[in-house]
Amino acid sequence: MADQHEQTTADPVMARAGQAVMLHHGGDREEARERLLALWVEVGEDGDALHRCTIAHYMADTQDDPADELAWDLRALTAADSLTDERVDGHHQGLAVRGFYPSLHLNLAADYRKLGRDDEARAHLASARESLGALGDDSYGDGIRAAVERLGRQLGV
Repeated sequence: MADQHEQTTADPVMARAGQAVMLHHGGDREEARERLLALWVEVGEDGDALHRCTIAHYMADTQDDPADELAWDLRALTAADSLTDERVDGHHQGLAVRGFYPSLHLNLAADYRKLGRDDEARAHLASARESLGALGDDSYGDGIRAAVERLGRQLGV
């Protein structure tokens, strides 16, 4: 996702989303969720697609209920589908939308797995696998590829 590369342009929404993610990674899940939700309300359901994709992607990680996590991950995917490479490149030079899809589909596959909806999990896992070529040969790409393979073993595919 967008956190895989250092930001190259000043974007206060992305900076605030990054701060919320740091809170979450630091163990303050509730505060992270509150800040991300406030950002979501501020940006709005029809706001900038990169902002919506990023906020929803990270909001999913703060959810306690797998159904809520799925709803946020679906919002992230919907926002990504309306993103352009120009918008993403404007945030970080050289970043492309296609690089978002392996992680987005992996997250959806994991959500569906948690909900016992293995057929849907397998379908999103297949989409994640199909999009792995968009990832770089770096630690982020390696991590996504390893997670796809782990989930594939869990799903028996």
